[in-house]
Amino acid sequence: MRVLAINPGSTSTKIAVFAGDRLLLESKVEHRPEELKGFKKATDQYEYRLNVLRRALAAAGIDLKTLAAVVGRGGLLKPLAGGTYRVNAQMVDDLINRPGADHASNLGAVIAYHLGQELGIPAFIVDPVVVDEYEEVARISGHPAIERLSRSHALNMKAVARKVAADLGRSYQDVTLVVAHLGSGFSISVHREGRMIDTTNANDEGPLSIERAGDLPTTQLVAFCYEKFRQGLSAEDVQGILTKESGLYAYLGIKDLREAERRAAAGDARAARVLDAMVYQVAKAIGAMATVVEGRVDRVVLTGGVAHSERITAGVRRRVEFIAPVVVVPGEEELPALAQGALRVLRGEETAQEYA
Repeated sequence: MRVLAINPGSTSTKIAVFAGDRLLLESKVEHRPEELKGFKKATDQYEYRLNVLRRALAAAGIDLKTLAAVVGRGGLLKPLAGGTYRVNAQMVDDLINRPGADHASNLGAVIAYHLGQELGIPAFIVDPVVVDEYEEVARISGHPAIERLSRSHALNMKAVARKVAADLGRSYQDVTLVVAHLGSGFSISVHREGRMIDTTNANDEGPLSIERAGDLPTTQLVAFCYEKFRQGLSAEDVQGILTKESGLYAYLGIKDLREAERRAAAGDARAARVLDAMVYQVAKAIGAMATVVEGRVDRVVLTGGVAHSERITAGVRRRVEFIAPVVVVPGEEELPALAQGALRVLRGEETAQEYA
């Protein structure tokens, strides 16, 4: 069974074709800024991107008629339980007309839907960023006007959790894990009985990351925002500062972790201090998530691009290995995770959920 997986980014679209568990093709299609300039929102690009993908697949010798299913990255829908969902007209309508935010991930389901309709094959999404399996107590913030929202790197974290469980000879439903996704943004989550029952919202909470601020002192944050508004910035502008121009970038002016490590190794005290703070905050967030399950954790898992860093992973390991053994699964397995979700349905191992 051949499955096409589609993962749209802001300036590129990653695609992969799998024949069962075997990877046949993996490619990253770049989109020039001038090609995207005329589109008002991400989902307006679906026809353009679909045509680009058709050409890329044809050039690679992939016959679309051989596909059994197509699966796209899930976007900013309403909160959903984890799992594989069949893309239907209601989902596409919500992503085009009522998305939680304008984001490239919204394109995944829309492209998959139209391609699936054209080919007469099912279209799916898997563990979108809005996966919400919170226990009710986790929704409480510090003010009733502000509820904690579950938005995270659920796709990679759940895929890695399944992998670690399998390596232990157990199922995802039979393990309790704290999983830290460390990418441009960080999500720290806790998984119990096959559910992600709490996570830091990568845009709002948790550790400072490559470009996001994470937790900030509330009263100082209010003053910061007020000053930015006085300077003429909008709420969207300030959110952009906190989610795209903060963290490592705000302190060091770079978004390259390897360069930050080179600077620290060369004696740059500021770079070393910021990296130490990153380790400290990740470890602290992992410790907090461990308390959700009363410390009964089978493994702590570090994943994402930053997990390639020996400095970061070794530092976190030293601080948290008293909780549970630490497993490092570097990189992001989003394309295989998408394909595996579709294949579980095609093989009858999982029932596709219906979006309504």
